Amino acid sequence: MAVTLRQSLVLVILAFALGGCASNQNLQTGTDAGLKRVEPVPSSDKAHRLWQVYERYAGAPYEYGGTSADGFDCSGFILTAYREGLGQQLPRTTSQMLRYGKVVAPDAVQPGDLVFFRIRGKEQHAGIYMGDDRFIHASTSVGVTQSKLDGYYWKDRYTEARRFD
Repeated sequence: MAVTLRQSLVLVILAFALGGCASNQNLQTGTDAGLKRVEPVPSSDKAHRLWQVYERYAGAPYEYGGTSADGFDCSGFILTAYREGLGQQLPRTTSQMLRYGKVVAPDAVQPGDLVFFRIRGKEQHAGIYMGDDRFIHASTSVGVTQSKLDGYYWKDRYTEARRFD
């Protein structure tokens, strides 16, 4: 069945209306959902491994609920990057990542920490801090990309960071 241009536009508008990530879906309430404890990876090695995953998926399209090269949402990209790059399983949604991650003070953010952004009144977007004011993430507008924390869109939306080690 062919999708018309109008139907495509409606789907795009609907995706934006639902939000940037799967954060507002709490798929695994109140459990650790099989989270595995792994040995911490040194920060520089962690960043290198995550960067390799980023390079593999850079430009992959955005897809709400997506967890593969066919399309990622922000938490799906983080989940995949940590699993493939670090062998570590994270929670599926941004709200779960906020709940289970260890709070990181703003002046102590390190490469590999997750950074969270408030959009439309709640933390519903996240990325992986890579150092040098950069973070990698799945953007609704361009897919898997890198951005600057102090960039025009992001600087006033950044709210907090979490660490999984």
